[in-house]
Amino acid sequence: MNFSSRNFYCFGSNSQQIVSIQNAAEEPRVLCIIQDTTSAKTVNERLTLNLPASTTLSRLYEDVSHKAGYVNGTFDLAWGNIAFWTDASLDHNSEMSLSESGFEPGGKKNFLHLTDKDGEQPQIASDESGTADSSGVDDSSQERFIGPLPRESTAGCSGDYSSPSYTYSSILSKSDTGYVGLVNQAMTCYLNSLLQTLFMTPEFRNALYNWEFEESEEDPVTSIPYQLQRLFVLLQTSKKRAIETTDVTRSFGWDSSEAWQQHDIQELCRVMFDALEQKWKQTEQADLINQLYQGKLKDYVHCLECGYESWRIDTYLDIPLVIRPFGASQAYGSVEEALQAFIQPETLDGPNQYFCERCKKKCDARKGLRFLHFPYLLTLQLKRFDFDYTTMHRIKLNDRMTFPEELDMSPFIDVEDELYYSETTPVGCFYLNSRIFPCYSQSLLTFELFSVMVHSGSAAGGHYYACIKSFSDGQWYSFNDQHVSKITQDDIRKTYGGSSGSRGYYSSAFASSTNAYMLIYRLKDPSRNAKYLAVDDFPEHIKSLVQKEKESEEQEKRQREIERNTCKIKLFCMHPVRMMMESKLEVHKDKSLREATEMAYKLMELEGIVPLDCCRLVKYDEFHEYLERSYEGEEDTLMGLLLGGVKSSYMFDLLLETRRPEQVFQPYKPGEVMVKVHVVDLKSEAIASPISVRAYLNQTITEFKQLIAQATGLSAETMRVVLERCYNDLRLLYVPNKTLKAEGFFRSNKVFVESSESSDHQVAFTDSVLWKLLDRHGNTIRLLVLLPEQSPGTLANRTQKVRGDSDVIFDGTKGNRKSVEAILEESTEKLKNLSLQQQQQGSSTSDSQKSSDASDFEHIESPTQEADSNSSLCVAADNRELENRIRASAGSSGGASSDQENHFACEERSDSEVNNDRSTSSVDSDILSSSHSSDTLCNADSGPIQLANGLDSHSITSSRRSKAHEGKKETWDTAEEDSGTDSEYDDNGKSKTEAQYLYFRAEPCSQEDTSWDAQKCLVVHVDKRITLAAFKLNVEPYVGVTSTQFKVFRVYANNQEFESVRLNETLSSFSDDNKITIRLGRALKKGEYRVKVYQLLVNEPEPCKFLVDTVFAKGMTVRQSKEELLPQLKEQCKLDISIDRVRLRKKTWKNPGTVFLDYHVYEEDISISSNWEVFLEVLNEPEKMKSMSELAILTRRWSPATMKLGPFQEVILESSSVEELKEKVFEMSSIPLENLEFAKGRGTFPCDISVLEIHQDLDWNPKVSTLNVWPLYICDDGAVVFYRDSTEEPMELSDDERNELMKKESSRLLKTGHRVSYSPRKEKALKIYLDGGPAKDPGQD
Repeated sequence: MNFSSRNFYCFGSNSQQIVSIQNAAEEPRVLCIIQDTTSAKTVNERLTLNLPASTTLSRLYEDVSHKAGYVNGTFDLAWGNIAFWTDASLDHNSEMSLSESGFEPGGKKNFLHLTDKDGEQPQIASDESGTADSSGVDDSSQERFIGPLPRESTAGCSGDYSSPSYTYSSILSKSDTGYVGLVNQAMTCYLNSLLQTLFMTPEFRNALYNWEFEESEEDPVTSIPYQLQRLFVLLQTSKKRAIETTDVTRSFGWDSSEAWQQHDIQELCRVMFDALEQKWKQTEQADLINQLYQGKLKDYVHCLECGYESWRIDTYLDIPLVIRPFGASQAYGSVEEALQAFIQPETLDGPNQYFCERCKKKCDARKGLRFLHFPYLLTLQLKRFDFDYTTMHRIKLNDRMTFPEELDMSPFIDVEDELYYSETTPVGCFYLNSRIFPCYSQSLLTFELFSVMVHSGSAAGGHYYACIKSFSDGQWYSFNDQHVSKITQDDIRKTYGGSSGSRGYYSSAFASSTNAYMLIYRLKDPSRNAKYLAVDDFPEHIKSLVQKEKESEEQEKRQREIERNTCKIKLFCMHPVRMMMESKLEVHKDKSLREATEMAYKLMELEGIVPLDCCRLVKYDEFHEYLERSYEGEEDTLMGLLLGGVKSSYMFDLLLETRRPEQVFQPYKPGEVMVKVHVVDLKSEAIASPISVRAYLNQTITEFKQLIAQATGLSAETMRVVLERCYNDLRLLYVPNKTLKAEGFFRSNKVFVESSESSDHQVAFTDSVLWKLLDRHGNTIRLLVLLPEQSPGTLANRTQKVRGDSDVIFDGTKGNRKSVEAILEESTEKLKNLSLQQQQQGSSTSDSQKSSDASDFEHIESPTQEADSNSSLCVAADNRELENRIRASAGSSGGASSDQENHFACEERSDSEVNNDRSTSSVDSDILSSSHSSDTLCNADSGPIQLANGLDSHSITSSRRSKAHEGKKETWDTAEEDSGTDSEYDDNGKSKTEAQYLYFRAEPCSQEDTSWDAQKCLVVHVDKRITLAAFKLNVEPYVGVTSTQFKVFRVYANNQEFESVRLNETLSSFSDDNKITIRLGRALKKGEYRVKVYQLLVNEPEPCKFLVDTVFAKGMTVRQSKEELLPQLKEQCKLDISIDRVRLRKKTWKNPGTVFLDYHVYEEDISISSNWEVFLEVLNEPEKMKSMSELAILTRRWSPATMKLGPFQEVILESSSVEELKEKVFEMSSIPLENLEFAKGRGTFPCDISVLEIHQDLDWNPKVSTLNVWPLYICDDGAVVFYRDSTEEPMELSDDERNELMKKESSRLLKTGHRVSYSPRKEKALKIYLDGGPAKDPGQD
């Protein structure tokens, strides 16, 4: 039995509870599914309740409020079922049971809508009522919380600070505190904290309300006081939980990027006050800032010999208080201590003596500050951000500093020595420097704390929030962006910083803490202390503003209401002019289908093209291209009902279907499947565009054929139907009584039908012409191939080979280029004739003959020299080879026969004949491996090519497959293994096995196809199962050189090119309209690897310099590779090096590694891969390393006395012994062994480090005996080791010398791309623009 407290309600004794439990468990239950439609964010949320049928409606409301997190009575529940669709809400107070109210028990779903009550948003519940806010933002749950929601270490407002998860609906209802929060735009927490403090300052708020904006004088958008006024009005009157500050920041002249800049809150206060003073000039508020925030102090110097005093009066808006004095280890413990230190004078003596004007000499003096006047609002800045000169880092101090709730400032004011009274001086004032200042009595120098602005984070960034006391009720509140909650004095004390009982401090640039940063006190003076202006007491212009904002809020509310009731669904339309169009249809749930159709009609811009009555909306599945159903007779049905509720996205789409006036719409019923039928013509090898038919899954194949016969006019008796279930999965439907469901039909299907009476019906399906045609159709892709520039001689050779027996003569001496169109045209007729001959041959061949023919074709050699044979021999060879190729590809179907004589003749031909034969025709491979030899090829006059499948050259594959290819992730052709190592290929890169898929056809490229030069570009239709080797052989005639003399590069979307080198790989990773670039140059042979050679310059600023690309081969020794490499270096790089003074070594990024010795063999001793990289190092003397057991270490001396690093020097160790390393270093440096210390370098070569850090930061003199253990792990050549003399003392640097050296080192390390230990975030100056924005450079766009 399930004793769920949500399913029964028990009161009284235990026995009564047990009875209630049993009764609740036995009675029927009602399943309620509630959709929260109160906002766009919650419309997709569902609440599920399974209640006893006897539950009352009033109890249902309580359950829903508990689960949704709303206050009961602030929302309505209405029926969501179609059968009960009504605007009437369920009664809140009804005691009727669910069963009596029309709810259906027994597991049936009862749909309800949770809606607004009287147009007001539901109120978020608090913990006091026993509910929880589902959005995670209810106030009381965070009542005791004042800081950022829990993450202590914060380094940025938007990044590391973890703010509450506010939903859209959560900011629509006002906090229980009665106060409104501010939305954080991104990193504007500092702005929000200051704005809330100003708002909670009665004198500032009231003065701002008394200022009246003149719209005729200024644009309201750029008026800072007006936007602040609007913001304060909203903060006081809005019913929202939080409001935006974008209008305020826009008036500052800021753009959206400023929202991502974090600034200091004290800096913002200064800049904003300056801006307000500028804007308030010539108004009553002109001196408001000074009246409220400005104080005065005297900066004096008092001569200790004659008593003469020199002084000046300064003003201040805030008092900066030092947390910890410079050089001190202890901080001030309280604000009072810091204030006392602020006015504590210093003695000027010794070299700092003061020149006294009265004594006319330098004298000892006392210099200090005295407060003359405190402002009404006293601002104290606690200077928690400092600079650590030891680490050269900016740091944040977390020392504990207490501050009182009431601050007595009388001990810090002293005017007796400076003032004198006169009869003209007003009572309560003093006369100073010809000016009159108010003189406070001790009782009037008490200030009360009302705002604490807290910073949580580190010196690198963090988060601000404000703790503010309301002068209305004396309650403290935490204003943390959107969140406002009550707090206590204990929470305020938590912002003192430090830890209990100690004054510890942080000295790290990224150490995080939460502590008070700015304090604001107000003078306790009943005569001046103001109260917040009530709404009823607002000035008339503020009342007008309130009304205006209220209307704006109502408009926004109505817009949200419309938004919540708007269905948003994807809309498609097969436009008669623009083809398939896609858009978003937004329609109110109360609009009818007829009205929605009219909206879609206008949205798709069909006016004047198709009449409205020739359009209708149908349910559509875009992914499967499936028309699910039509809506006959439902034109007046509301869209909310039709679509199944209001949503921002649906699992289906709508299609605006069109017809011609004489046509009639076909009804689409639920349960039908859609079938796209392609009619295949075996004679013309054409595949027609699809015809759509609809069928049922329980139909048999016989019934399905009759349905297709009606739609296409074909004979059902001889019809063959092939289902393409997925890519390369063709299934012949031949069982008459089998249903479509059993055959694998789904919502959307694709079939091919053929109804000829040819003998192709008698052969097995996989051997039939139909299968081959469909197989080719599904695997052909369209590639754009850019041919290389050719020299006249090479071009002539290429053209002669391609044109075969053509009579057109190419004059190579004139340098004219023969166009691709001409090459294709010359070969077209000959190929047609040959292919027609093959179609007429009806005799079959044996399996052995097929294999022989195929093998014969695969071993045809590529041209390597000029043909010496005469033209007739070339033609004969052409014909024999083409016949063999056709038979090799068509033999499996029995459609061609083998001519044994021709076969043996081919084997007996000379190399020159065979070479000519391979390049006979520009499009001979169009006939290879397929029986579609009647393809119409393009010449100068033929226009667009009609492909075998009946589609134009832009749609060689189906659109669905093209989309799939577009979404496929491309992979680079950088080979992990050498292409030549595959046993599938011989030494010339040709396949040793029978090639099954060799469809290849080339045509000239039009200018519309590509941005490349059309004269140099080919459009190639090729079976993507063809290997790269076979593709290169087919491209040979157009390039003009053999496949071993050119390289294939794949071009990616960003125009990057990568060489394709794996000859055994197919083109399966390519898709339609991919680009390929052909470049001349020797291609890799079997066992060869392309290698990039870099020079290693250990003592140069840039130690890695590219030299050449070269080729290494498997089985080659290192010395042999050097012998081939050195002439190349001499020719291309002007490096004339002796073979005994050069070394090759492993390269891992920029790190030099294993030294390769001359006798090492590639792929036996040295692993090698495609696009490999090696270092070449020029030696000053012959190679010292003789064995792989030796270790080559790069050492470098550090001299602390001069603060300099010496050059790299290599030592060769016979073992991994630390003692041997020290002995070798001793031999180089003469540092005594007992004084020699060493440390391993960090990072990548050359392990650069600042000379200011190397002495302390490296792990000097590790206690190990071998190099191959922790912490050294030196197991390979190329490790960097620093060494020093332990008796050498570091150079003493002054602060200026240290700063200068630090700048030089930072510049050096940045240039070499190495780490700088500390790089503070670049800060952007905070500016407020009075003219609406920063001035733009006219030279910039």
